[in-house]
Amino acid sequence: MPDWFSMETLSNLTHDYRALGPIIGILLPFLEAFLPFLPLIVFIVANVNAYGLLFGFLLSWAGSVIGAYTVFLVIRKYGRARVLGFITRHEKIQKLILWVERNGFGPLFLLICFPFTPSALVNIVAGLSNMKKNTYLWTVTLGKLIMIFIVSFIGSDIKALITQPVRTAIVALIIVILWFLGKRIEKRIDKKVEADLRTFRVERKSKKGEKFG
Repeated sequence: MPDWFSMETLSNLTHDYRALGPIIGILLPFLEAFLPFLPLIVFIVANVNAYGLLFGFLLSWAGSVIGAYTVFLVIRKYGRARVLGFITRHEKIQKLILWVERNGFGPLFLLICFPFTPSALVNIVAGLSNMKKNTYLWTVTLGKLIMIFIVSFIGSDIKALITQPVRTAIVALIIVILWFLGKRIEKRIDKKVEADLRTFRVERKSKKGEKFG
């Protein structure tokens, strides 16, 4: 096993990370909401290994929820401004906004529960929709609670993942299942979005016909 992947190296990395203080444990998940290319799962695993399952989970949850809701509020206030007009012109965004406005809490909550959902897209769509602020706050709080706890529990003992191949295989299987389920749900939602959009267009044409009839 390479030196950089040894138990001693992992212990040193965990110690160094913990020495930065709990603020960094909140800050990194917070920043991921604004910079979605950052690895949220890595931050969660780092937190639970540095601070323990409970405290590490709470740090990750707090940072991720605050970040997601802040993005939602920024998009809600400035998302329709000219400088950000390219967001609302995106066809997929427009379809999702319509669908969220017609379906509300449930679908977004379900998406947020899965680790591989593009959470940045969810925050933007919710911010551009007519969803109430309190509703989205509860949606993201509960959805992130489930998602981050799953990741925290799986990654809480990274040393065991290295030394116990059976455990590692089980964890890998769980991750694959979560990814598969998440993608299946996304595909089903995409189909429902298209169906709702067709229904919306038919209703709009019908109303126009009645208006000019």
